Amino acid sequence: MSSVLWRGNWQTRARIISGLVLFTYAFFHFINIGLGLLSPALMDQMQDGMTAVVRNPIMSTVLYASLSVHAGLALAKLANRRNLRMPFSEILQVTLGLIIPLQLLAHLVQTRYAHEVFGVNDELSYLIILMWPNDSIWKQSLLMLVVWVHGCIGLHFWLRLTTWWRTAFPYLIGLAVLVPAFGLAGVLTEGRRMFSIFIDPEQRAPLMEHYNWPSSETFQALFETTTQSTRLFWALLLLTLFTYGVRKLLRRRKSIRIRYVDGPEVTSEKGMTLLEISQANGIPHTALCGGRGRCTTCRVQVEHGIDLLHPPSDAELRSLRAVNAGPDTRLACQIRPTHPATVFRVFRPEGGRHRAHASQGQERQLAILFLDMRGFTARTTGQLPYDVVFLLNRFFDAIVPQIIKAGGVVDKYLGDGLLAVFETRDAESSAKAGLQATAAISDALVQFNKTLESEGSQPVKIGMGLHLGNLVLGEIGAAGNAPRTLIGDTVNAASRLESETKRLGVELLVSAQVLEAAQLIDDDLPLQEFTLRGVSEPIFALPCPSGTRLIDDLNKAKM
Repeated sequence: MSSVLWRGNWQTRARIISGLVLFTYAFFHFINIGLGLLSPALMDQMQDGMTAVVRNPIMSTVLYASLSVHAGLALAKLANRRNLRMPFSEILQVTLGLIIPLQLLAHLVQTRYAHEVFGVNDELSYLIILMWPNDSIWKQSLLMLVVWVHGCIGLHFWLRLTTWWRTAFPYLIGLAVLVPAFGLAGVLTEGRRMFSIFIDPEQRAPLMEHYNWPSSETFQALFETTTQSTRLFWALLLLTLFTYGVRKLLRRRKSIRIRYVDGPEVTSEKGMTLLEISQANGIPHTALCGGRGRCTTCRVQVEHGIDLLHPPSDAELRSLRAVNAGPDTRLACQIRPTHPATVFRVFRPEGGRHRAHASQGQERQLAILFLDMRGFTARTTGQLPYDVVFLLNRFFDAIVPQIIKAGGVVDKYLGDGLLAVFETRDAESSAKAGLQATAAISDALVQFNKTLESEGSQPVKIGMGLHLGNLVLGEIGAAGNAPRTLIGDTVNAASRLESETKRLGVELLVSAQVLEAAQLIDDDLPLQEFTLRGVSEPIFALPCPSGTRLIDDLNKAKM
């Protein structure tokens, strides 16, 4: 289970698997109830099938074990939390999860328990008529909604790690709304039907015999069992909160004090990074990369206690040297204070509090393309400005659609050239999209030049540099006027590769990184080494006289 969906320790995986079992049961159970809207016979037939599966000893064990494991691990996770600060979505999921047992226990006692202990025929129609005249029907309907929303939030937290989830999300939202609506409609329809039958004394008696309707003594025993089960749940919840409180007090005994210059003084437990201490205490602390050590925006000047900190790692040292940081400067996401300290936050987040999320930047490994028209200045010397604009727009009209068809977008136009990025799901698909675009651009250029020649104009020549690497995508500029752009060494390298095509007299240079990501690298390819200005490491790239049939040639070379 190496997929991103199954990362984590055994508790995380057990919680996911048990949650999926429960969610699957809930889905089919709600569909079963909803069939009451269409036909009581269909509802009974589906319940018979589900009963045969669920009340099989093996499946019954799986279902109730999943319920116990899921609830137990949720309470254990709550008890082991360092603090109760959570995003709203997580608070909502936890709250709904704690509400579920208050109604689910009564539901289980009146169905499976009543069936196994007292021989009650717990068909859906029995359960609905049992609840119909009183507020129990509304409580159980609320339970249906709470279970479904809780499950959908958990499913979203799990599947949002995948690349396809964002595309499928709008459609699945519609399904998520439809399922409980269908179930509630079935409850109301079947409830009205059964009530009209049950108020008829002649029909009520055979129905009660069919259901083995519980006596008043049996109902009293069921209510007592429900009360005891609910008390057990409250005891487990109180034990969870007690465990959380005791653990927090014990950690407080091993706590440290951190004083923020121009900020509060807080007490926090040892073992946390300074950034985690800030977040746990609600102290604004800039960290654009999310605290992964990929930027230096969380850096602090340690005014007191610098000599008691552990030495910086090699990665932290490289980051600090890149910004010429002083000896008293450290990254808050990398240091774990064990003694009192006084720190000054170099960047205060208040300055960017009105910024959109995109202004923080996003790091991706993508392919980018630099393209430039050769000899543009000489070609347009003496021409009227409108004629120059007309030529450029016709040129871009011919090649830009090829970029878009391949899955790329033009990040910016650079006079007679452009910078395009292929923002796909991963590096492999981005590299393949870039290669497809360069081949298509060359084909489109051939057709464009035929049109120019028919008009008596000179053909256009271009140079392209295609490279792949880490990029930071973000909105850069003053607040309210910050267009999205790309930055990083990859951009500079792609630009330098495009410049090298002019010296070599070729149309395209494709870096080895692109070929490797696209799984087209081969030892027999005539790669050349390039030492590019402003690029720290040499880059190997494949010179291509023309991008036409590029992918076919690469595939042939690999065979």
